[in-house]
Amino acid sequence: MSQTVDRALSILPLLARGPADLGQVAERLGVHKSTALRLLRTLHEHGLVHRQQDQRYRLGARLFSLAQEAVENLDVREIAHPHLVALNEQCGHTVHLAVHEENEVLYIDKVESRYPVRMYSRIGKPVAITVAAVAKLLLADLPEPERRLIAERLDYPMYTARSTPDAGAFLRELAVVREQGWATDLGGHEESINCVGAPVRGADGRVVAAMSVSAPNVVVTAEELLTLLPLVRRTADAVSREYSGTNPTEKA
Repeated sequence: MSQTVDRALSILPLLARGPADLGQVAERLGVHKSTALRLLRTLHEHGLVHRQQDQRYRLGARLFSLAQEAVENLDVREIAHPHLVALNEQCGHTVHLAVHEENEVLYIDKVESRYPVRMYSRIGKPVAITVAAVAKLLLADLPEPERRLIAERLDYPMYTARSTPDAGAFLRELAVVREQGWATDLGGHEESINCVGAPVRGADGRVVAAMSVSAPNVVVTAEELLTLLPLVRRTADAVSREYSGTNPTEKA
């Protein structure tokens, strides 16, 4: 039975590359045409495979429907949380997860620092969109016209001397973030707080969430925090793999 299931599932990636006839499927599986036909008929009955008028087979609409349902029911926060906890245990600093919704970037999860000095951020609270590392990651992934439109509509409060001053500067920074695949906020929102972040990607390679590690200068310097960037990126990649079932480095 397990061999039959394995053979049936092997047909799907074959057809994902394009329609194939019975002989091609049988040859690829290394089985007799009668065996391949039984497998194809079973997949056809479940809507996972469709037989065209030219007698070739392609992926069925039911497969796409199931995939869409699965994506819609994925909860990135639920998937990411154990990884955020593990990251916090390794570095000891505050870890955030954020998403872009309705023109705002919102924290949807947070694991507190083990140090006495805590951040005032909280779950459900919008971030300072023009300076926060997670916001830069989420907005940098948008198509260029959409990035420009958002940038031109934003206000640019000067929280500190390091805050982003205007739309032009913001767009240049987003271009850098998009190219390098990570972001920082080094005293842009609060002079004493630094942050490094990395993106969480879906199966299509698009950024669905962003995670970050933040710490005050009294605990670690900005230079020391930047040494955690490889760990943050590995954690984000691990969340991406679990969320999407793909290797995010192939899509980045």
